[in-house]
Amino acid sequence: MKEKTYAIIDVETTGGGITGNRLTEICIVLLKGGEIVDKYITLLNPEKIIPPQITSLTGIDNEMVADAPKFHEVADAIEEFTQGAVFVAHNVNFDYNVLRNEFKALGKDFKRKKLCTVRLSRKLIPGLFSYSLGKLCSSINIPLENRHRAEGDTDATVILFQRLLKLDEGGEVMSSFLHPRSKNATLPPHIPAEQIDELPEEPGIYLFKDRQHKIIYAGKAKNIQKRVLSHFYDKKSKEYHLGQETSFIDFETTGSELLALLLEADYIRKHYPKYNRAQKKPARTYQIISYVNQRGIIQLAVGQTKQVRDSVQTFYNRAQAQEMLETLCEKFCLCPKYCTLQSNVKICSHYRIKNCEGICTGSESVKDYNDKVKMAIASLNPAKQTYIIKEKGREPGEQAFIAIKEGRYQGYGFVGADVQICSFEEYEPFLKLQESTFHTHQIINSYLRKNGESNVLRKQEEAAISQ
Repeated sequence: MKEKTYAIIDVETTGGGITGNRLTEICIVLLKGGEIVDKYITLLNPEKIIPPQITSLTGIDNEMVADAPKFHEVADAIEEFTQGAVFVAHNVNFDYNVLRNEFKALGKDFKRKKLCTVRLSRKLIPGLFSYSLGKLCSSINIPLENRHRAEGDTDATVILFQRLLKLDEGGEVMSSFLHPRSKNATLPPHIPAEQIDELPEEPGIYLFKDRQHKIIYAGKAKNIQKRVLSHFYDKKSKEYHLGQETSFIDFETTGSELLALLLEADYIRKHYPKYNRAQKKPARTYQIISYVNQRGIIQLAVGQTKQVRDSVQTFYNRAQAQEMLETLCEKFCLCPKYCTLQSNVKICSHYRIKNCEGICTGSESVKDYNDKVKMAIASLNPAKQTYIIKEKGREPGEQAFIAIKEGRYQGYGFVGADVQICSFEEYEPFLKLQESTFHTHQIINSYLRKNGESNVLRKQEEAAISQ
């Protein structure tokens, strides 16, 4: 392995994520037989403004690069200088992908085998508190001068890599990392390949966690291992930064994609992971809600809320909800004042609804009025049934189930092949209670629209179920 040619590289950039980054400086040191044979270094004009926070970090400002070559002027030289060499960098995916994007913008495809000195150090120098370049160099006494400049960081990485070559005297680790089927070149620096190997190729959820074991992303998959790896193959800035912050990956198999969706929604609701976006802000919904006022009168109103609990019916804009509330009020002779269609009035005087029977004047009893409100509510809820959705379990013979009671998601559970279920209530001991939310409501409704009733056991359809 020592006879191979290695190109140890560090780049400085304008910042702005993988795809928005432009190079401001590059340093390449060629190593052969463990010895330095050549060096290339240049500032680069990024053709965009360098932000002040980047200048304060690297010391490279707009004036310094004004007369520097642009990337297209040095691309051929970099291509030729690294030809046939293994691309080596500390946190290699960053430097490699930024450089590849520069070539891609010129219509060129830049491909090299690559090695990451973070991952190699974790393997060959285990047990250190941190593998960042600064702390790693401090731990093993490598001089690091001119930090956050391409030449200073590259020179330190060269010394580190030379030590790693000596520690891997037989070349076995380097060879395994360079193997075409090795995950080491693709994985982010803090995730051991063994963690990926342990991921199942089954449906379920997976959790990306940072160094403090805080969940930073929750996802669902038909094939957990394949889906996790797809995050690391993706070159988008979000996926790159997610990988950089991930130190641990946990998972939970479900056997069922529907159950995986429900658990994913639950983890996002509970932990609010920074890299989950889709469910952080639920779609704006409006609901007809009911509550009892100080006089004991059941009032109806339109409210905006994130959850379906205490909802009579849910709508996707306020106008629809308002229209339905007016229809209810008129059809069941309710009072516009107590349907929140009028405010700051003692006696209702709605421009269209004129059939109030006197709850606001005291000529109608609270009981009689509330009975009408209950009938109005009941008229909107004919579909709020109790049922079980049966799904494939986590292993042969096991059955997963999702329970819905009076239209609300209750939770899920698993029933073994040795358990005979003969009635709806017999599922309850196996039920793991979960919270019903807007998202669980949407997931279950979408499932039923797509799959129909083939896996559904409704309360009134109780029968013996063969496992």
